[in-house]
Amino acid sequence: MARHDIVMPQMGESITNGTITKWHKKAGDPIALDEILLEISTDKVESEIPAPIGGRIATVLFEEGDTVDVGIKIAEIEDDDSVSLGDSPAAEKPKSANKAEEKTEAPVASTQSSPATQNSGERRFYTPLVKAMAKEAGVDLSELEKIQGSGAGGRVNRSDFENYLERKGSGATSAAPKASAPAAPSAATAPSGRVEIIAMDNMRKTIARNMVASKTTSPHVNSIGEVDLSELVKFRESFKGEFQKQEGFKLTYTPFIIYALIKALKEHPWVNASVDGDNIVVKKDINLGFAVAVPGNGLVVPNVKSADSLNMVGLCRAVNTLAEKARNKKLTVDDLTGGTFTFTNVGSFGTLLATPVILQPQLGIYAAGVIQKRVVVMENDAIAVRSMMYGTHTYDHRVIDGELGGKFLETVHRTLRELDLKSLF
Repeated sequence: MARHDIVMPQMGESITNGTITKWHKKAGDPIALDEILLEISTDKVESEIPAPIGGRIATVLFEEGDTVDVGIKIAEIEDDDSVSLGDSPAAEKPKSANKAEEKTEAPVASTQSSPATQNSGERRFYTPLVKAMAKEAGVDLSELEKIQGSGAGGRVNRSDFENYLERKGSGATSAAPKASAPAAPSAATAPSGRVEIIAMDNMRKTIARNMVASKTTSPHVNSIGEVDLSELVKFRESFKGEFQKQEGFKLTYTPFIIYALIKALKEHPWVNASVDGDNIVVKKDINLGFAVAVPGNGLVVPNVKSADSLNMVGLCRAVNTLAEKARNKKLTVDDLTGGTFTFTNVGSFGTLLATPVILQPQLGIYAAGVIQKRVVVMENDAIAVRSMMYGTHTYDHRVIDGELGGKFLETVHRTLRELDLKSLF
């Protein structure tokens, strides 16, 4: 019999904590593999979290309504083979705790090490979040052990670690925090004239770290092209009323661009890849993410899974469903993970073009600018007013060179120009 930690999962790139809205089980209850354990809410997502293993709930460490940092232990499950799962709705038969059954998207950490207590003389357990922050700050394990934890069982949480770094920076590195007057602002942030100093919230800090990490990891290169979308604009204007009557939602340009991206990813499969050490991992599934603006909460990127298996109407439905889920905070962990390439429509803000940051560990992102009428020179040297759009392909130069990056962009734009629009619906 062994106990396994259930930790707060990360529900998206920029999400640093979650609020427990409902426990479906209490301490002592049996639970089956994949049976719903609890419900979690964040600024952008509400999701049901299944049990990664079958067994019995040993401990529940937080109450409904508590907000917990990503990576912090929230419960323990005993994988006792003798536990009877009774008439649990998710259980057809008791599940043994073998290695395969412990695999899950909700992180599980073994508690073979002792609980985190000060001066125990034993190795302490640290959450993935704290270990990642320590690595980034250059803090080794021996230094981590000096930090007094305020979390459950004496665990060191994010706030403990950040407070330690602040004390370390000021020269006060004692494990126990000491009460002191607020430190004076540094020269770089000291008020000078009419200014306002606003501390970053957790989400903005995470976004900042992710963006810096992406720029550090991937040498970004941008190829920018222009595409004539006059025929697409005319078709959408003539068909959007009929489409809304048939489907019950608006026809946007996003599914058309995603359709073109899918065609290009099929033609240039290395763009649909990631880097693992010295290996290039080419993904056979095309899981295409697209940025959705959530009022008051920035952007979230849900993924159309197996997008290459959908026709145009299927893409329209998938995009609309995920966008509605995003705006209503109904996205799941599965919706937000597993993307292989990303699309962002900066044109929705009136932006002419942009050079976006790659969403790691992907190798590329395509940005569509605003569609504008411009005077252009046609092939026969005639002057005409056309609906034009700039598109940017931003890619990781470790794998994608200028030739491939440019060919991919041209494939996207050629597809958009040559769409047989009536045959798509």
